[in-house]
Amino acid sequence: MRVKERTHKYIMLFVGAVVSLLWIYPFYLVLVNSLKTKSGIFESTLGLPSVPTLENYPIAFEEMDFILTFFNSIVITGGSIFIIVIFTSMAGYALSRKPGKASTFIYLLFAICMLIPFQSIMIPLISIFGAVDLLNRTGLAIMYLGLGSSLAVFLYVGAMKGIPKALDEAAIIDGCNRFQVYWYIMLPMLKSTTVTVIVLNAIWFWNDYLLPSLVINKEGMYTIPLRTFYFFGEYSTQWHLALAALVIAMIPIIILYMFLQRYIIDGISEGAVK
Repeated sequence: MRVKERTHKYIMLFVGAVVSLLWIYPFYLVLVNSLKTKSGIFESTLGLPSVPTLENYPIAFEEMDFILTFFNSIVITGGSIFIIVIFTSMAGYALSRKPGKASTFIYLLFAICMLIPFQSIMIPLISIFGAVDLLNRTGLAIMYLGLGSSLAVFLYVGAMKGIPKALDEAAIIDGCNRFQVYWYIMLPMLKSTTVTVIVLNAIWFWNDYLLPSLVINKEGMYTIPLRTFYFFGEYSTQWHLALAALVIAMIPIIILYMFLQRYIIDGISEGAVK
């Protein structure tokens, strides 16, 4: 029996190592080739640089106009996440505390919307927002709210079902209204779920290229993914600068994930199990 368990353990370790290498391999290519010259990339794409260089980074930083594009990405990502957290947590509170056919229908509607691919609604969405002159940052944030609400509501409803209703009743007896119960009691208790919603959406919004390219593809409003495309020309690609730009773009979201990763598993478990 012990031999069988040990064999199973080694197999799982091997599979885990292979999967880890497959995940790490693209990051290795980006990082290693960002330290090479343009000719060095074509001479040896997979190998380590013979003479590492950091010259690509300041050039990419300048040509991206990184300060402005970073600010645009922060405003769009931060603003979109803020309204998603507020609106979906309130919706989750209402749906979890008001059981009934209507609440069940709305909850299932949110869950079903997770199955709808963005490409199927892309053209009508852009047409509608263009007709009301909302192809700007505000319109983009509203689109992100609609597209990101399904998973967030699903997680919040599941997490709130695990919080006893007696807390609500005790707070109401002490003089709180419904909004105060939500704001001062429920929302602080859902920190893990909120962090999970923040991280999952931050990764999506920060790296999104398709939707911003349709909505805010204007000079002075570029996000980091849009500006990174500057290095991919019609007739030539500045791979050394593009890869350096990708590394610069990844750093902020990696730092965010490192600080908040310990909450993610707890948040997903609260929202999906309880």
